[in-house]
Amino acid sequence: MTILESIIFGLVEGITEFLPISSTAHLIITAEILKLEQSDFIKTFEVAIQLGAILSIVVLYWRSLLQNKEVLKRIAAAFIPTAIVGFVLYELIKGIFGSLNVVLWALFWGGVAIILFEHFYREKDGAHSEIAEISYKKAVIIGLFQSIAVIPGVSRAAATIIGGLWLGLKRKTIVEFSFLLAVPTMLAATGFDLYKNAPSFSSDEFILLAFGLVASFVFATMAVKLLLKFIQQNDFKFFGAYRIVIAILFFAIFIK
Repeated sequence: MTILESIIFGLVEGITEFLPISSTAHLIITAEILKLEQSDFIKTFEVAIQLGAILSIVVLYWRSLLQNKEVLKRIAAAFIPTAIVGFVLYELIKGIFGSLNVVLWALFWGGVAIILFEHFYREKDGAHSEIAEISYKKAVIIGLFQSIAVIPGVSRAAATIIGGLWLGLKRKTIVEFSFLLAVPTMLAATGFDLYKNAPSFSSDEFILLAFGLVASFVFATMAVKLLLKFIQQNDFKFFGAYRIVIAILFFAIFIK
């Protein structure tokens, strides 16, 4: 991997992490386009550059993260199911679910699910407009939805957003909750992965990671602001259609 390639990875991670289109899928596709073998370093790099995206949320939402205890309690409740599933299935996820074939199928069917959900979805009367209003039961259920995204290509953002809308949260509320829930989720995933693999990294590989982190932070900050503007007048059908098109396109290119 070169510095330019690490910046490209950071750009892809930053733009896609908080959109319902699966950043993991796009990073795996990017690696295929750049003809980079899925080595242990590349797999860990794809996880670790999420730290840049996490930092963008901390910068944009530090008040909610540091000053609102009720919000923090909901985030903690939602994080528990994901932590359990991720810890139990770590080896399986890294070994089996990382194939391009699985990722593209998850992209495709995830796109279909988003379009169908949005077609039938109607916002409920009295939908929660504040994260602090979410019950702990609903927070845990949202966490269970998020845990489905241990399968690359499903999309953590899509799973949590659909789960939250189904449970009766306003669109902006669940999108912002998804942002905040990403912080402990990605910190745990990144920390665990680095703990297992970082000792084998060279100094040059840490430099590549640094460039990827910076690019991820810059583009994630931009993507978050654009998504919040987008959802004011739009649903997520566009992203569902995008997922389907991308899946079909790369099936045609890569799968023989």
